[in-house]
Amino acid sequence: MVPRAERGFATEVDFTLPRGYVDAEGVLHRTGVMRLATAADEILPLRDPRVQQNAAYLAIIVLARVITRLGNLTELDTRVIENLYATDLDYLQRLYERLNTVEDDDSPSGAATLAAGRGERGFRAVGEA
Repeated sequence: MVPRAERGFATEVDFTLPRGYVDAEGVLHRTGVMRLATAADEILPLRDPRVQQNAAYLAIIVLARVITRLGNLTELDTRVIENLYATDLDYLQRLYERLNTVEDDDSPSGAATLAAGRGERGFRAVGEA
């Protein structure tokens, strides 16, 4: 994870997936960039019917919004995230949590966060235990 500074703090980080995403042409994509989440990135997916039917889908939509590059792919959608290996999905969820949580505060911030350190996995809405 390599932070990219903008206005005095890191707004993006470079990452390398443990396994990598293999596209339809068989090309392996391992390096990418994730940006800080905005309020919209965390709130708007809650309206999506896929999230309303299956709360676990929240992670897929949020990651598709905040990953700005994966290999030579710059247009990522939920299909790309859905087709990641479980190891890579777990890596990205943990990276998201580190990037979007205030270091001094041990409580998760934002509407959709990884419940790290509590034995829970996946994103959850604020207010959920």
